[in-house]
Amino acid sequence: MNPKGKLVIVGGAVDKGSFTEKNFDKQVEKNLNFFETGILKRIIVESLHKEKSPIEIVTTASKIPREVGPEYAKAFEYLGAEHVGVMHIENREQAIDPAHLERLEKCDVVMFTGGDQLRLTSILGGTAFHDILLRKYKEEEFIFAGTSAGAAAASNNMIYQGSSQEALLKGEVKITSGLGLIDDVVIDTHFVQRGRIGRLFQVVVGNPKVLGIGLGEDTGLLITEGKNMEAIGSGLVILVDGRHIKDTNLTAVELGQPVSIKNLVVHVMSMFDRYDLSTHNMSIHSSQHV
Repeated sequence: MNPKGKLVIVGGAVDKGSFTEKNFDKQVEKNLNFFETGILKRIIVESLHKEKSPIEIVTTASKIPREVGPEYAKAFEYLGAEHVGVMHIENREQAIDPAHLERLEKCDVVMFTGGDQLRLTSILGGTAFHDILLRKYKEEEFIFAGTSAGAAAASNNMIYQGSSQEALLKGEVKITSGLGLIDDVVIDTHFVQRGRIGRLFQVVVGNPKVLGIGLGEDTGLLITEGKNMEAIGSGLVILVDGRHIKDTNLTAVELGQPVSIKNLVVHVMSMFDRYDLSTHNMSIHSSQHV
């Protein structure tokens, strides 16, 4: 059964967003970049009650939650959202606080900020908050949105460690369980800017059934019915498909040695392009063959 909810996963931008200038209230338009005006507006448009949808910002992953939360709230409000709240959930006890659970039950959109995805999953994983999140996504017209760490944690498999420079050395990329909203993918963020393609290569060669998704900054995917992906934002989405791999030395080399891969397939998506996870078919919006 396909989930009724929608996923919006974003590759991140600067850690603190664009709403930190002292003169923000006087010159708001100059502070807005594509991420806020494009992707956050799309979240509002896709939500059940549009501008009237209750939106909750969850700052669990962030090291600076008291700064990041209000910045996102201010961005949503500037774009017309009328009911925006911020939840600072900093430990597992707070993740079962009845007040937080009630707010989650009532919202149409939850937005997870960037930071540390392992912090996010270790605090929320297996709690009542996590259970409600999964149920709402499966059964309701609900949006799970996440940027950077919030996006990386959305899938069942989650990268939590691994440098870009050493990503194609065996054992350098670490994976654990994410929040489990979508299966058979692994998501990496700040992808183009931080040269992380090697991290996805290693994850995919270890289990070619898993599709690697690399999200550039100011860029994301809108995923509906758990399978229909549309690229949104200003940059690139890189897809790494390992189903046609013909050979690798992965199990033959020692830890720390380079990994070889034969016949790995890579797709590049930009705004409005689509990809079907069930058929693995990609359609280019402005194809030269149309």
